[in-house]
Amino acid sequence: MVDEEEFAGLVAERAAAIPGVLAVGLGGSRAQGLHRPDSDWDFGLYYRGRLDPDDVRALGWPGTVFAPGEWGGGVMNGGAWLTVEGRRVDLHYRDLDEVAHHLAEAEQGRFKVERLAFYLAGIPTYVVVGELAIARVLVGELPQPGFPAALRRRAARFWAEAARLTLDYSETVYAARGDALGCAGGLARAVIEAAHGRLATRGIWALNEKRIVERAGLDGLAPRFARLGGSPAALRRAAQDLRAALAAASGPRPGQDG
Repeated sequence: MVDEEEFAGLVAERAAAIPGVLAVGLGGSRAQGLHRPDSDWDFGLYYRGRLDPDDVRALGWPGTVFAPGEWGGGVMNGGAWLTVEGRRVDLHYRDLDEVAHHLAEAEQGRFKVERLAFYLAGIPTYVVVGELAIARVLVGELPQPGFPAALRRRAARFWAEAARLTLDYSETVYAARGDALGCAGGLARAVIEAAHGRLATRGIWALNEKRIVERAGLDGLAPRFARLGGSPAALRRAAQDLRAALAAASGPRPGQDG
């Protein structure tokens, strides 16, 4: 089996031969040096025009290949889950025209949050910019932006307000009805939203929700979810206690840059 550097180069070179692909970047934990031995390999395929999934299948690697847009559109444009030389490889399609749009929007502090499976708080469209910021460009050329100042301000305000509203609803509706399921879900979402806000304030990219609470210094809140209770009074206290804990944690703490 080839070593990691050779493996990354091999995948990038083969993927770059797909018609329409102009650049390939290594992303995820491996680009940041935060990976474990069993971590996936995430590659961004930056293309212009049309990308044919049959050209991806023609690489000959076993796995599942999707067409652009098959993941519902939006930020998650599509990709492939493959096995290459015994290693798990995820390919992520990135339309360069869409990337340029999201980059221009982020520089002005504008973004949207899209619903996405497996995400509690949704996925902000500026993750596309964050991917560029952390990527190791293996083939071609890609911009590697910093965290725009306007985006830091706007995202910090947005996520803080989102967390406040989610907490309010969890306390006044779910808790008041004794709905433990709804209350637990709302409080968990509020913590994720607060974590997004804290990281944005510090100019740290959050590309997904993995370890986001830990990176934001809020992992000490996790034990609270094991003792929420089930009565309206207990759930209301849980919501109020969590609100106070988030307020107390509002100051910046050291974290891992993304």
